[in-house]
Amino acid sequence: MRSIVSLAAALLLAASVTGAADAAAPCKDAKGKFIKCPPPAAAASSRCRSAKGAFVKCGTPGAKPA
Repeated sequence: MRSIVSLAAALLLAASVTGAADAAAPCKDAKGKFIKCPPPAAAASSRCRSAKGAFVKCGTPGAKPA
């Protein structure tokens, strides 16, 4: 029983260390140097507004994403 618990704890520790390394990977270049992280992309809006400011269907002429 103790071996199962210690094995589970070791696997959990290994998974958390691997996850922490993956989280920092996007802010490194190909050589492993730290670089400035790109800003998160803005989510595409599913709602649009007319020229008057009213919500309209996005396919209508003159509609712009809200």
